Amino acid sequence: MLSPDPARKDPAYLDGQFLVAMPGIGDERFARAVIYLCAHSADGAMGIIVNKPVADLSMPDLLIQLDIASESDAIRLREQVGHMPVLMGGPVDAKRGFVLHTADFHIDQSTLQIDEGVCLTATVEILRAIADGRGPSNAVLALGYAGWQAGQLENEILANGWLNCPADPDLIFDPGLGTKYDQVLRAIGIDPAMLSAEAGRA
Repeated sequence: MLSPDPARKDPAYLDGQFLVAMPGIGDERFARAVIYLCAHSADGAMGIIVNKPVADLSMPDLLIQLDIASESDAIRLREQVGHMPVLMGGPVDAKRGFVLHTADFHIDQSTLQIDEGVCLTATVEILRAIADGRGPSNAVLALGYAGWQAGQLENEILANGWLNCPADPDLIFDPGLGTKYDQVLRAIGIDPAMLSAEAGRA
């Protein structure tokens, strides 16, 4: 996985930004997707879809399934982490978990700071910390990620597959997944209804 370094950000790259799928994206897996771009360089890009939930799976259920917490912890977990969604982060490595979280939690050698206030950790230790109440104040768990080879994302943007815009950390962690796509579009001055109308024209 690519490793961003926020201290040496290159303005030519889009790590730390949102990618918003346009109607002509051409891949149903990314229809109406909002992706937080975790890394972008000449070698390629990696991001997490932040608005598509895994059906019928909650964070408490997952922690119990992984034996990180026991069935007896279910009620406590629902109160403590029931608001943290489990996301379909992308089609690559879909059985692996990636946690996007606030910067109030850090594991040496494991946590990558992507941007001010947003970090990525992909080890089971962060799930244990969340289950024990020692985790970050805000987090989303994604299964899998979206990846692009060198030059691929740039070509997709040129082909009007994606818009990019500054990422709002509050939106990353907003549990209202169904409204996130429209919220991001409105934040950059685009009426989602107009976008749909344009997509429907022959």
